[in-house]
Amino acid sequence: MAWTPDQIPDQAGRTAVVTGANGGIGFHTAALLAAHGAHVVLACRNLEKAHAAADSIRSSHPESKVSVEQLDLASLCSVADFADRFTATHKTLDILVNNAGVMIPPYTKTSDGFELQFATNHLGHFALTGQLMTLLLSTPNSRVVNVSSLAHRRGRMRFDNLNSERRYKPWIAYGQSKLANLLFTYELDRRLRAQAASLTATAAHPGFAATNITSQSAWMTKATPFFGQKADMGAWPTVRAATAPEAVGGSYWGPRWFFQLWGSPKRVGSSRASHDMAQATELWARSEALTGVQFLSSGG
Repeated sequence: MAWTPDQIPDQAGRTAVVTGANGGIGFHTAALLAAHGAHVVLACRNLEKAHAAADSIRSSHPESKVSVEQLDLASLCSVADFADRFTATHKTLDILVNNAGVMIPPYTKTSDGFELQFATNHLGHFALTGQLMTLLLSTPNSRVVNVSSLAHRRGRMRFDNLNSERRYKPWIAYGQSKLANLLFTYELDRRLRAQAASLTATAAHPGFAATNITSQSAWMTKATPFFGQKADMGAWPTVRAATAPEAVGGSYWGPRWFFQLWGSPKRVGSSRASHDMAQATELWARSEALTGVQFLSSGG
């Protein structure tokens, strides 16, 4: 039977953080989790949009528990500040959805000196996960969900040019960041299993969903009416990865129909490159060095 949100287990008493929850996939992920009882923290860069999103969720689900916190994934200082505030005010964290992302912007360097897509889509979430790891590990049966993309199949890790300083091609950099999401997920899963943690790491992708993130691409904007699915359905794979009992560590979830472009979510495969353990280990080491955040050593 095809999965639908009706199958989401009761989330009452659970706490979830969803990054980039003010719009698109992140908003609908947060709304579904809140509708099923979770206290959802909308962790967003733009507070005005985040508060509007929270009001919209409350309007549709009056009993929902949502709150807003500022988080800019492109700034390691912002990530650290968020993690400090969250750990000071919460005793548990059941679900961390690393959703926020940017796609094919003009070449931009962050204040930390990183290319914007690699910084936001991967490094910020790596640092966030690491700085929330103690809380995640102390919460029974918690989950980390990394939101990747079909574009990971076009990605390759360019360890000699991670920040695209020598040559910047927006789609190549985007594909690298989305491949990094999966390499991180699978390596995180391996390290968690090595220490028999109850925390699990999963990943998901939305297929071709009609969201504002596609606005930088002329061809995607034109193709959306023909091939895109609504943003709310694009959130289903993420929510299944975050809540379903069958979403075991290291699993990857995406739409079931037409080359994973749309439809209800199922477990899907990812590229051979995403399972390269040597590259995953290298990415982890580089990410620790670049962010200054170290956690879950390979030794356990």
